[in-house]
Amino acid sequence: MKFFQKYLSVWVILCMIIGVSIGHFFPMIPNILNKFEYAGISIPMAVLIWIMIYPMMIKVDFKSVKYISKNPKGLFVTWIVNCKRLVSGWI
Repeated sequence: MKFFQKYLSVWVILCMIIGVSIGHFFPMIPNILNKFEYAGISIPMAVLIWIMIYPMMIKVDFKSVKYISKNPKGLFVTWIVNCKRLVSGWI
């Protein structure tokens, strides 16, 4: 296991402490970031989430997608959960 992966929980806790400290000692930074919003979506948060997810996306074996019909259980569970969330958001 690589160094970063081995201490991932330490990095997460450290980042949380840094984030809370920035919000506490420099409250103007969150206020400035809150201004960058479109349709109720924080643009800085969307960019950071994309940066977090992108490495996982490039490791997806897209050639294996054609074999989804052989074992579709995971896909059906994902569809059901997402549809439930979508419908509950309408109500």
